[in-house]
Amino acid sequence: MLDVANPLPCEEKVSLSGVILAGGQSRRMGGSPKALLTVQHEKMVQRQMRILKQLCSEVILVTNEPKTYLPFVDSDVRIITDYYAGQGPLAGMHAGLSLARHEDVWIVGCDMPYLSTQAAMLMLGRKRERGSDAVVPSIEGKIHPLHGIYDKRCVDRISSMLNQDQRRVNAFLERIAFESIHEWTFERLGIDTRFVFNMNTPEQYEQLLSMEKQTEEGSGVGCSDRS
Repeated sequence: MLDVANPLPCEEKVSLSGVILAGGQSRRMGGSPKALLTVQHEKMVQRQMRILKQLCSEVILVTNEPKTYLPFVDSDVRIITDYYAGQGPLAGMHAGLSLARHEDVWIVGCDMPYLSTQAAMLMLGRKRERGSDAVVPSIEGKIHPLHGIYDKRCVDRISSMLNQDQRRVNAFLERIAFESIHEWTFERLGIDTRFVFNMNTPEQYEQLLSMEKQTEEGSGVGCSDRS
């Protein structure tokens, strides 16, 4: 099992694909792509790629607007599009799982600024130890499927659902052998549970900028570096 108490050095990778879901129309954000909002002098997608690369030996960006992201995406990051266009995050998960090179896939939403490699390592270890289809965090009584570790074999179940016009991610979880890790486990290991924070509205973006300002001033936790 992976040792989550001692994070991997940045240059040490594991057999894990990292997938960023950058679909959606960002209606509540006024139509601006959330992945291209600026946080501490870098685009959100750049921040996420940087964090994922600390752990993942492969990083994939799923988007139906590849040209929009090309100027900001590293050349070693694969950009792919949905097979089922316009079908929401479950379709993005399907695309990422279909084309991932590794059996284990860390799937994240593009609006999550505090991705945690330590949390991912804990979930990956649990999945490999127990042979689960997926492991996701449960924080404050809520499941967060878009910071979870999934097995490639889940793709067939997603295909079946999308072919029946079923798009709910939580409904997908109900159809697989998934496990959740509760917040007290993360906290016991010193993992800040703000890794599930996501921003969907301008107000949440302002909240993020305020949190980052506190970090820069030394009065908060260095979340952007505490992978």
